[in-house]
Amino acid sequence: MPISDYNDSTFVAFTDISGFKELMKNDEDALAALKKFYQSGYDALSEITNIQGLFVSDAGVLFARDGSNEKKLADLLEVIKKINRKMVKKNYMLTTSIAYGFFNYQGKIEFDGIGKSPIYGGAYVQAFLDNENGKPKLQPGQCRICKDNLPDMDINELGLITEIGRNHYQYYWNLDSNEQIDSFEKVYNDSYSLKYSGMLKALKRNY
Repeated sequence: MPISDYNDSTFVAFTDISGFKELMKNDEDALAALKKFYQSGYDALSEITNIQGLFVSDAGVLFARDGSNEKKLADLLEVIKKINRKMVKKNYMLTTSIAYGFFNYQGKIEFDGIGKSPIYGGAYVQAFLDNENGKPKLQPGQCRICKDNLPDMDINELGLITEIGRNHYQYYWNLDSNEQIDSFEKVYNDSYSLKYSGMLKALKRNY
């Protein structure tokens, strides 16, 4: 599916595979993860044509094209949900950051022996940096929306979104209703406590 040129303000998502560096220790494992990631992205984008994007290595850049800001974000979240649900069924987790702002995509420019697809804009940079170095650190499976530069809209009306800290909202793609959020957060946070306890037990093994 070719991507049309775009030059406007919109919502942009940067998503990548959690733990991909570990998967790369085995070529077959890494290739299996990438195939599932690309296929999941292709399927989701085929169903929701208002969202376009491209995938490179273990990362994807997705953006909304048309409609109101509410529609743009709703469509983008739906794609994020579809991709994450397909991936988690195969035991892969993603991290996703979404930002709003100017975004520019230019169609493939070809020279002799060189192909280029320029991407730039504040929304892309913000989503990428939040995914890579945002605070608090994104955890596997999480999808969050940066508050900076958000347009005037009632984001909570989209559902499955809660405010987390001063800088982000979190989107719960894995849930079906807001009533499930508190119980999910407890189970998710308990899993990290158990991981910490396991590390501590291993360290104290010989003492």
